[in-house]
Amino acid sequence: MTSNLRATDEASHALQERVRRIFRGSFHLRHVDAGSCNGCEAEIRALLNPFYDLHRLGIFISTSPRHSDGLLVTGPVTAAMREPLLRTYEAMPDPRLVIALGACACTRGVFIDSPTVVGPLDAILPVSAYIPGCPPSPLTIIQGLLLAIDRWQAPE
Repeated sequence: MTSNLRATDEASHALQERVRRIFRGSFHLRHVDAGSCNGCEAEIRALLNPFYDLHRLGIFISTSPRHSDGLLVTGPVTAAMREPLLRTYEAMPDPRLVIALGACACTRGVFIDSPTVVGPLDAILPVSAYIPGCPPSPLTIIQGLLLAIDRWQAPE
């Protein structure tokens, strides 16, 4: 338990410093559920509790794509969610960071043979980072965000 807490603190501190350096204070994510089972959403909600407290890291879940630096997508992309997902992506300012969260967004997961699924996220949008898991734990999400932000190429 202590090693998990230490790892969380170290990852959190590193992520906070990168957010400050690259995004000059805060990083805003627009979350889109493209057809998930809500397992990933439960883990995203856990990031907002006092233990993980994503806001203290300078990362916020935004309600508007126009004010977002990144797009966080959960679930396989269903036929019904393809157009809303594309409209959200197009409404975001350039440059855009797209993150596939969970096995379903990464590979279609257990929905791979579903006739209503049009593909994993990378078949629809250019994905910048993948955070696998079914569902990924809050610590895994923080570490995935750390890697995604670390790889981010800030605009010149």
